Amino acid sequence: MHLLVVEDNRNLVANLFDYFEARGHMLDAAPDGPTGLHLAGHHAYDAIVLDWMLPRLDGPEVLRRLREDGSDVPVLMLTARDELPDKIIGFRAGADDYLTKPFALPELEVRLEALVARATGRGRRRVLEVADLKLDLATLEATRGGRVLHLYPACRKLLEVLMRASPAAVTRDRLEHALWGDDPPDGDMLRSHVYELRRSVDEPFERKLIHTLPRVGYRIAELSAEGGDG
Repeated sequence: MHLLVVEDNRNLVANLFDYFEARGHMLDAAPDGPTGLHLAGHHAYDAIVLDWMLPRLDGPEVLRRLREDGSDVPVLMLTARDELPDKIIGFRAGADDYLTKPFALPELEVRLEALVARATGRGRRRVLEVADLKLDLATLEATRGGRVLHLYPACRKLLEVLMRASPAAVTRDRLEHALWGDDPPDGDMLRSHVYELRRSVDEPFERKLIHTLPRVGYRIAELSAEGGDG
């Protein structure tokens, strides 16, 4: 498994790395909420272990933003908060499982393995499709009409967010957050990335799939000739 651990307790993180790496798993770590969001948005993890009490952005808010950005990666909340109302908050924010501290490392491992097996075996979308456009979430390969599209990482992330939401529109704020978290760059870099994405996805093809909604954002959809929004 490739895991992301979002936890500010360094001793706990060290214990997790020692245990899981010894069993052949790969781990990345984030010490606060914004860093966790950034890593989750730019890497394909099998599961995320998410603490509740985090600097700068707490666990439930990190989880809500992940789900708003279209991520369906399994998330296990790991926290000392063991009251039922806290668990309800966590699950309603989008958690797949909830484990309270203190805990046994083997239990955490089997819970994560179960989440990953369920996600990959039942219902987790591994290939996104809109018309003849496909994005394989396992290999990160994008194709249209069977032709491989060569995308920069930022364009590939934009494509994933737009395809997950299709045919609905995605606001500029959501797209910027998916790319840069809470620290977007100066200038209209989003427009530049959308332009590059269009060059790969639409320019070589007669039917356009990427559409601009003025003052709102963008969407990917197959529209009728009469219903296009440019």
